[in-house]
Amino acid sequence: MIHAQGVAEVTDQDFEAQVLAERGRPVLVEFTADWCGPCRQLAPVLSAIAAEEAERLKVVQIDADRNPATVVRYGVLSMPTLLVFRDGEPVKQMVGARAKRKLLQELEEVTGAAATGSAAATGRATVTA
Repeated sequence: MIHAQGVAEVTDQDFEAQVLAERGRPVLVEFTADWCGPCRQLAPVLSAIAAEEAERLKVVQIDADRNPATVVRYGVLSMPTLLVFRDGEPVKQMVGARAKRKLLQELEEVTGAAATGSAAATGRATVTA
C-alpha cells in the first residue's frame, strides 16, 4: 500500500472501530492500492491535510486489495476513492487524485471550515475598497 505519512491504516477488521464509531469529527477514508499511480500523487496531499486538519478531520487509508469486504460494502470500483463518514454514515464520495486546495474546498461542507482565506490558497485575488 502507498502509505501517506501521518495517516493511519485501517483494515476490514478495525474499520468499524476506527471509522464508523468515530463521533464528533468526520473521517476521510482513502481506498488505495500499491498499483495505483494517482494514489501516489495523493499521498502527500493526505499527509498535509491529516496534519493541518487533525482537530476537524480524521484521515485514514485502507488497502483495497487486502480488505475486500470494506471495498464491496461501499461499492468502491476505482482507486483512489475518497469517502467521508460522519457519525458512521458515508456523506461524501470523491474519485481520483486532486490538489490539496481542491480537496480542502470539497471537504469544506463536511468539516465546516473554509480551506483558508488567503488569496494564494484559493487562487483568487482579494479586492478591498
